Amino acid sequence: MLAEIFAPHSVAVVGASPDPSRLGHVVLRNLIEHGFAGPIFPIHPKAHEVLGRRAYPSVLAVPESIELVVIAVPARQVLQVVDQCGQKGVKGLVVISSGFKEVGGEGRELDRQLLAKVRAYGMRMIGPNSLGVIDTHSRLNTSFAALMPDTGNIALMSQSGAICTAILDWSKVRGVGFSHFVSLGNKTDIDEVMLLRAWGNDPRSKVVLAYLEDISDGPAFIAAAREVTRTTPVVAIKSGTTAAGSLAASHHTGSLAGSEQAYEAAFAQSGIIRAHTVSELFDLAMLLAYQPLIKGNRVAILTNSGGMGIIAADAVERSGLAMASLSPSTIEHLQTVLPASASAYNPIDLLGDALHDLYGVGVKAALADANVDGLIVVLTPQAQTELVATAEIIAAAAAGSHKPVVASFMGGYSIGPALETLNRHSIPSYTFPERAVQSLASMYHYVERIRRPPPQYRSVPVNLTEVRRVLTNVRAGGRVELSEGEVRLVLAAYGLRIPESRLARSPDEAANLGTQLGFPIVMKVASPDILLKSAIGAVRLGVADADAARDSFELIDYRARKYWPGARIHGVYVQEMVRSGRDLLISMSRDPQFGPLIATGLCGIYVDVLKDITFGLAPLSEQDVYEQLRALRAFPLLRGADGGHFADVSAIEDVLLRVSQLATELPEIVELDINPLVVHRQGEGAVVLDARIILQ
Repeated sequence: MLAEIFAPHSVAVVGASPDPSRLGHVVLRNLIEHGFAGPIFPIHPKAHEVLGRRAYPSVLAVPESIELVVIAVPARQVLQVVDQCGQKGVKGLVVISSGFKEVGGEGRELDRQLLAKVRAYGMRMIGPNSLGVIDTHSRLNTSFAALMPDTGNIALMSQSGAICTAILDWSKVRGVGFSHFVSLGNKTDIDEVMLLRAWGNDPRSKVVLAYLEDISDGPAFIAAAREVTRTTPVVAIKSGTTAAGSLAASHHTGSLAGSEQAYEAAFAQSGIIRAHTVSELFDLAMLLAYQPLIKGNRVAILTNSGGMGIIAADAVERSGLAMASLSPSTIEHLQTVLPASASAYNPIDLLGDALHDLYGVGVKAALADANVDGLIVVLTPQAQTELVATAEIIAAAAAGSHKPVVASFMGGYSIGPALETLNRHSIPSYTFPERAVQSLASMYHYVERIRRPPPQYRSVPVNLTEVRRVLTNVRAGGRVELSEGEVRLVLAAYGLRIPESRLARSPDEAANLGTQLGFPIVMKVASPDILLKSAIGAVRLGVADADAARDSFELIDYRARKYWPGARIHGVYVQEMVRSGRDLLISMSRDPQFGPLIATGLCGIYVDVLKDITFGLAPLSEQDVYEQLRALRAFPLLRGADGGHFADVSAIEDVLLRVSQLATELPEIVELDINPLVVHRQGEGAVVLDARIILQ
């Protein structure tokens, strides 16, 4: 897939100047020096030869066919070059030129015209504003990067060319190889979704890394990532998560950063491993590319420092991994070969004077134990420590194991040669044990997710015609917010339980309806214009009897007319009084890139002060709502942790699924707030006590 970009039979460079300082010259030199085997055609209006290759004034002057063209000329010339490429039958473009949507104004219009031409000619394009493309297997380097990565099994896409070059430089130090290296630039045509699908089917790419400032099509991205991550780990950094970062991203590539909560939910639901720092991205790249996937969460630690072993063990417990309980036979074996003062229990402490042979014994013993799923080897450099020999024996002892082995060779001054040895044997080493633990934990959580069955979605039958009639009437009345009665109709259509409610038009009717429903009751003004009813005293709770109902009707009617002159008042709602339970907030808003974002949390200080809110993107699967609810820090309260009753958690999950269906089927609804959802005891359901709906 995308062979015209990654494995073309021929390449032309438009802007291939004889001047070594020009980007086109650098790109041409990289193509030649790094061994691209196909024909290479420099394109320059005046030069007859560039870097020993015959130059042509335009792609149309080249007598042979051209599959890929790299464009490195000023933005105002790009459209003309694209026309010539289209006439020539070129299939792929890499546009390095900047000055498009990332500069705003006229640049956005130029970007739009560029895409229209690319589509009209049936071409595919990386860029504009791109550093270029590298494919190590075809020896294609159309970038102006200073280095060519080694051949390997990591594919990288990045909206930042500078991050590309930084990762490339790092990879040379750590001996990490790449299959593909793509600077996405503005993503005007080829974007992260296309690359995900292409690399997910590429046997040469074992892991995909991504630096993203925005996502072009949120739902398509989630669908592609869900498919790809089942076989290929994807690690992504999403920048622009703060106000300052979002503004910087928009200036950098014209990106719309979008909601941080939506990105977090998108990555979690699609199986993407999220890295929050570039160092974390590097850490995960080494582990996923070169070590087998961990099968469980039980980790052993082997160290020559008791203190560092304790620190590593603490990190394991915090991460969601577990300290492995070594089998009695492993402990007995270690006790026979280790010094008497060493520890044969996990963490296995070899003592500070441990030589390389003890590390070899410890690695073999830990990996042979059926209770161990992964191993972390920690080394601090002591006077007796045989650094390189220890690295060699660790690699030899781990060879052929189906369990991941990571190291933390601590220090800096003396450990360089040992790190080179570990790199050569594809054993990741981390500066500190906590980073090794976090990488293994991320691998384990990824494995947990891909083991799950495909998502199961559930829907209920809904009379959408009737619901849309309600929404149409709201708009016809010049409103965007639904009245209470209209909200009730929409929610009831989706099967959400709401308190029984009837409309009273007089004090006596209110008394009669209250008697029918059973006191105590709730009374509130019925008006499509008064939305903040409590604020003007137009709501009465716990109305105890018929006389109180008559008095409440008159008081509500008086306050509504006094404080909201001109409001349409249809009467007063008489509603059943819902008994108390656990109060939850469930809300939906629309993210500009991903669509419906559904939030939930326990009302009160949990939402307002502690910000204990979890998010999911619709459509939500049954597994999604299960995880979203249990991700709340306050979830134990729903299980009676404070001595209260067990809440009906399955009813909450059911409401989340119905809200997800509503949000998916009714895109004209941009906001929905259920506050509160009163959740009763287990098996007794949940009731929507109050809600509001806003249209686009």
